[in-house]
Amino acid sequence: MELARQIALIVCVAASTAQIACVASTELGDEEAVEEAQQELLVHNALTRNALTRNALTRNALTRNALTRNALTRNALMGNSFTSEALRDPESRELLSFIVSCALPEDDHIVVDVGRESYQFDGELGLAPEWGSRRGSCDENCQEWVSACLLARVNHRGEHVTISLRGKSSALKASSTEREEYEEAEAAYYGNVFLAEQRRYACLAPGQTSIPRVCGDSLDDCVVDVVGECEDVCDRPRRDGSFPDCRDRNPYELPCGLRVFPPRTDLYKSSITVFLE
Repeated sequence: MELARQIALIVCVAASTAQIACVASTELGDEEAVEEAQQELLVHNALTRNALTRNALTRNALTRNALTRNALTRNALMGNSFTSEALRDPESRELLSFIVSCALPEDDHIVVDVGRESYQFDGELGLAPEWGSRRGSCDENCQEWVSACLLARVNHRGEHVTISLRGKSSALKASSTEREEYEEAEAAYYGNVFLAEQRRYACLAPGQTSIPRVCGDSLDDCVVDVVGECEDVCDRPRRDGSFPDCRDRNPYELPCGLRVFPPRTDLYKSSITVFLE
């Protein structure tokens, strides 16, 4: 029994030291986050659940490998028979429009011919601009940023609602005006929808008990797995209110009061927090 107490004490001391180091690191990084941005990062969210989960990014529609291993350009998309055929499906085009909007900057776009029709997909946020280069591809970091953006823009009813997206990517710096007008934190979103088994997570911002915009009336059948409160699963919020470095599991509490995450807990550094007007 005495040995168990000693082990718990050692763990608590080690965890306490790590926690102090972690807090110091976060505060230092936050100094860079206070730089004022001039652009407004207000976007519409109307991505439907079905476009993200049911038809697109499957064998029958946009193939994951065809997208992520190749450049997000007209030639790459048109050169892949699976992708070009998939774009005959309206839900696949809907998903691709949001992918391009999240990944590429606003001065970039892609035009794709599907049969006798031409479709233009416009960039907007620029979370993964390298994907749009001639020899570009989308690695894990790119996939997680674009995934967080897609999850944040799902709307349960497919309605256009303006939201503010914030995170530690340089593409997500919000102006002071935007922060003042969109001050209600909703949730943070993270995961990877480009994997064979999609990982779709969210955590609740302080004071929130549901996410009706994304989940509808209940969290039970939500498109994202709501793992808990952001204050529990993410690092301390940044100056803009966004929650960085979020995890897919809740921590448990040690006898000394410190919280520890269970084994095989995954950390997502590419999280995006949504703020409402």
